Amino acid sequence: MADNDTIQGRADEMSLDELREEIRGIDHDLVELIARRTYVADTIAQVKEERDLPTTDEEQEQRVMDRAGENAEQYDVDANLVKAIFRLLIELNKVEQRESR
Repeated sequence: MADNDTIQGRADEMSLDELREEIRGIDHDLVELIARRTYVADTIAQVKEERDLPTTDEEQEQRVMDRAGENAEQYDVDANLVKAIFRLLIELNKVEQRESR
């Protein structure tokens, strides 16, 4: 991922349309990553069901949240915002897991 100085340098050289096109590409990548994460979470749900494990694993959720916060800090992004996004992703996965049982 590019650092802020690199992004700013590119922003100075790019038109508004080019910058918006870059955002469109990033948005596409984000959706693709969410889809990949959801697929893996669905696979985890199947394993949990096969092994008769509970849907919720609070220790694992905390590890995910901690990791999200650390990654946010590494890229100088608001950790609370990133954690909120991850909380939403986790909750959506848990709902899907419960509905599939």
